[in-house]
Amino acid sequence: VNRKKCKARIAEKYPCGNIGRLVIGQDGIMSTPAVSCVIRKLKAIGGIILTASHNPGGPNGDFGIKYNISSGGPAPEGITDKIFQISKGLQEYHICPELKVDLSTIGKQTFEVDTFKPFTVEIVDSVASYAEMLRDIFDFAALKKLLSGPNHINVRLDAMHGVVGPYVKKIVCEELGAPANSAVNCVPSEDFGGHHPDPNLTYAADLVNTMKGGEYDFGAAFDGDGDRNMILGKHGFFVNPSDSVAVIGANITCIPYFQKTGVKGLARSMPTSGALDNVAKALKMELYETPTGWKFFGNLMDAGKLSLCGEESFGTGSDHIREKDGLWAVLAWLSILATRKQSVEDIMKDHWQKFGRNFFTRYDYEEVDSDAANKMIADLQNTMFDKGFVGQKFSSGDKTYQVEKADNFAYTDPVDSSVSKGQGLRIIFSDGSRIIFRLSGTGSAGATIRLYIDSYEKDPQKIYQDPQVNLHGVIKK
Repeated sequence: VNRKKCKARIAEKYPCGNIGRLVIGQDGIMSTPAVSCVIRKLKAIGGIILTASHNPGGPNGDFGIKYNISSGGPAPEGITDKIFQISKGLQEYHICPELKVDLSTIGKQTFEVDTFKPFTVEIVDSVASYAEMLRDIFDFAALKKLLSGPNHINVRLDAMHGVVGPYVKKIVCEELGAPANSAVNCVPSEDFGGHHPDPNLTYAADLVNTMKGGEYDFGAAFDGDGDRNMILGKHGFFVNPSDSVAVIGANITCIPYFQKTGVKGLARSMPTSGALDNVAKALKMELYETPTGWKFFGNLMDAGKLSLCGEESFGTGSDHIREKDGLWAVLAWLSILATRKQSVEDIMKDHWQKFGRNFFTRYDYEEVDSDAANKMIADLQNTMFDKGFVGQKFSSGDKTYQVEKADNFAYTDPVDSSVSKGQGLRIIFSDGSRIIFRLSGTGSAGATIRLYIDSYEKDPQKIYQDPQVNLHGVIKK
């Protein structure tokens, strides 16, 4: 009876004839950004993503099941909380009869299933809809000239054996004309080729070393499910993710999509450096600071308040979908290169000259005993909340930091007024520099303590320093 009522309610809410229809990417592979794109295009009820995300793949690695709602974004806390409550009361479950689905052949396959007759499984080209969306966002003619014209730049894109490989090959190489050898590690593997598909300086070391040789002008790496990215310039010049979203924000009109839609607002996760804040202030744009988690950005996007956002953990995206999008970020950077006709390094240095620089670093302490980690955070909070803490001054080299604010970050969503508390301890200094401590629950064992240090510098003589040199004093303190 409950299943009949459920079907009737779904049919009433979604009268588009999609009842009993399952859409799967060819060969069972679809990037997370593409899933969001297809959900929105089909006006689907939602989508289920089976993913190792940025964790190691294979039988000994982490594996997750993620639910995205009809907007194409991760389910917000209100929905996940309800799912959890319902799960505690489940008394039975039903297993669908085995369906012999051909995942390799594009097209519809029909089956007779008890509740839904007929039940349709449709295998789609996972790249097609996503590529169509990108054509409406970027100037593909300008990008093709940049990548394959007479004065083209050389690019090196590392898919790290994740799902984004076929997207890079079809869009960047085949359609935009970059040489086939511009893209490497593009065959998806269930264990990511035995490597960790995290696009950072440690796990993408092969790309970093290749870029140091000077043969390539632009480099990028992607994670396992295609939603995160790392940007490199010639000779291995590294673009910090916090700086990456700030540069895109400062040059956002280089992307035709934003010329049409305008810029509604910018946002960053709380631990991300204040580089984007400097752009928002200078360009008189609204800036939102949210907890870590893309679902908070999605809420702002659905309300028409947000156009561009980013996280320090190598995630960048916009309101074209409701997920972070690695390949979109790469095409955004290439659009800036095509317009400004400068190198990655020169664009970054010009940005620091104009807006100042937020030197940023992060330390991860993984698989820490959970009880000990929670005690440390509690003790630190007690120290920070002591009446004499705010106003204290700390000297580091020739700089003096004065504590202006100390709190445990809480976020009130401007859309639905929901409150998220205990999102991380913040020590904020009078010049905007910050020290942040945060417990992360993404690890597979124990607790992970993350320490973020963000120091603002506007002295033209110091903005080109190595981050570890600039931050040495405050880290030591």
